[in-house]
Amino acid sequence: MDLFSQIESTEREELLALRKELAEANYKYYVENTPTLSDYEFDQKMKRLEELEKAYPEMYDANSPTQKVGSDIEEPTPTPSLKGREKGKGFAQVAHKYPMLSLSNSYSREEIADWISKLPAGVEIVCELKFDGLSISLWYENGILTKALTRGDGVKGDNVVENIKTIAAIPQRLSDIGYRVLDTGFLELRGEVLLPWEAFERLNKEREAEGEALFANPRNAASGTLKLQDSGEVAKRGLDCYLYYMLGDNLPAGTHFDRLQIAKQWGFKISDAIKVCRNLDEVMAYIAYWDIERKNLPVATDGIVLKVNNLAQQEELGFTAKSPRWAIAYKFPAEKQLTRLNAITYQVGRTGVVTPVANLEPVQLSGTTVQRATLHNEDFIRQLDIREGDMVWVEKGGEIIPKIVGKENANAVDRAVAPCRSAQAPVDCPTGLKTAELFDTGYMFPTHCPECGAELVRVEGEAAWRCPNETGCPPQIKGKIEHFVSRKAMNIDGLGSETIDLLYSQGLIKDIADIYRLTQDDIAKQERLGEKSAQNILAGIEQSKQVPWARVLFALGIRMVGETTAKKIARRFTTIEQLKQASTDQLIAIDDVGEQIAQNIIAYFNDENNLNIVNRLHEAGLQMVSQDEELQLSTKLAGKNIVISGVFSQHSRDEYKQMIEAHGGKNVGSISKKTSFVLAGDNMGPEKRKKAESIGIPLVSEEDFLAMLEA
Repeated sequence: MDLFSQIESTEREELLALRKELAEANYKYYVENTPTLSDYEFDQKMKRLEELEKAYPEMYDANSPTQKVGSDIEEPTPTPSLKGREKGKGFAQVAHKYPMLSLSNSYSREEIADWISKLPAGVEIVCELKFDGLSISLWYENGILTKALTRGDGVKGDNVVENIKTIAAIPQRLSDIGYRVLDTGFLELRGEVLLPWEAFERLNKEREAEGEALFANPRNAASGTLKLQDSGEVAKRGLDCYLYYMLGDNLPAGTHFDRLQIAKQWGFKISDAIKVCRNLDEVMAYIAYWDIERKNLPVATDGIVLKVNNLAQQEELGFTAKSPRWAIAYKFPAEKQLTRLNAITYQVGRTGVVTPVANLEPVQLSGTTVQRATLHNEDFIRQLDIREGDMVWVEKGGEIIPKIVGKENANAVDRAVAPCRSAQAPVDCPTGLKTAELFDTGYMFPTHCPECGAELVRVEGEAAWRCPNETGCPPQIKGKIEHFVSRKAMNIDGLGSETIDLLYSQGLIKDIADIYRLTQDDIAKQERLGEKSAQNILAGIEQSKQVPWARVLFALGIRMVGETTAKKIARRFTTIEQLKQASTDQLIAIDDVGEQIAQNIIAYFNDENNLNIVNRLHEAGLQMVSQDEELQLSTKLAGKNIVISGVFSQHSRDEYKQMIEAHGGKNVGSISKKTSFVLAGDNMGPEKRKKAESIGIPLVSEEDFLAMLEA
């Protein structure tokens, strides 16, 4: 293969990898409210994907993250059955009357200037704050609030109207003046549901006291709150909402700004920070002012939104596949501060990984006080040459998770930081401290576990040091128990980290199997629990015995066996006894199971302590045999590589993926000569269709595919 071909092959692989990574990041952000990438990192990866897709147009995919907005829709758990999906407790999904698209993002004032230069001459631009919350579409029919839709996938969203009705800032009916002005019975207001800083901090304090995981930021808290099934609990959280766009037929006013002022008169909450700008200088002055002043606001913001004011011009400019051409978002650079690294401590995780943590002189960042930040691993510390006593830059990437991004530059070290690291008499440091500490110029990662004292090991090719004492290291034991009871595993309510820590310290649970030996008295006599808590926990434990085999396998916590991999393994090995006897060759024959995962599984079942735990779980009544819905239904699609493209009416794309796997087939992302056929829905990507036809790949309709499986 020549150099050009090698580059092309590498870039195609990068394209597919980016699609997968960004799709997963969208799911984490919109559905699970646990962002894995900062906004900046996400947008940079998205730009790179756009570049690659432009370079390789034959790899067009209508379902690429570049072609559709991230979806916050909570899909009910699908099954491989052909009888239709099983309805969960999720919200009803409703199609948007007008598509609800996302905005193009920019982190550069130069890019904003370039965007403005391409607009019609003399255009007015409305600048407004970009509140960091959850987008909502409010439907008023005959003056009454009837629906409240999340953005969803831009085409349809979850109807959370009962929860929206608990927000005091949102009128449940139009004022008399608003109702009289409207010529039609329909009005749509779009806005941002958010959680003020004060309410966010109160909520996290309550969660910490209950031993629950803390929300990373107000946006995640608002999103998680709005998707709760209990409207009474939503009402307690203190959500707020700012409206920013009005839609409907025959609405008054011909500009965006005037419509928002009318909405304010009708009783809707509209931000006072909206301004009509008539030239680039006014826009830049607005950005500069709010880049500083936003820190004094009671709510989180992450940028500025610019919109063409004239509605007729908006219509003329139109839309791209996923965003309007008449609007753009300027994202504020991540805020960072210089502070002192007081100490490096070490945390041991569930898998034994030892993570260094920076303990910082407290500093204000994006509305919160930051005292700790991850240092990732030994290589990261050595790369940045970070040591205790250094002045370091701490940043909130996308205003989510604090992280160390570097230390003061060499000149500043000579001038200010070096004295703070000397052993001489106390001197003034940039933070105002007057402490000079003896400083060791070398950095040594601990050689032994800070929790149990076991000698640490580092596997070749890995960045992390790991404690090998799985059965005797307290953080690992408690971490495994927390993983076991988590929602996607055994889903045992009431057993949060604080309760687990309490029961562990009392010697009542030493491993995951001990959970099934707990008694009412064991739990009720513990501080802050009592009889009612004991009853709820025991009910959750009993209910967990019905959790299917695939989730039990995931709950065991075998290293690198995630939720999806566990499902695939459980479909191949339908009982735990079969899995115990599995060979390396049998395991790696399963899609997504490589050599390392296979070795981890075999090592797990070769460990006497693990076998003892599994046997006790079996005796307790856990499901270790696949039920009918978990079994592979047939081998009708065995050996077939199937591409899914388009929009479907009878099942979701995820359901079709599960059907393909349940009948022995393999889902693939792009069309090639190895593709068996394309499951083609409506609006199939034109490039995919063209490529399939050019190399003779059959297109199978939704109806024919279902008939194929039912035959």
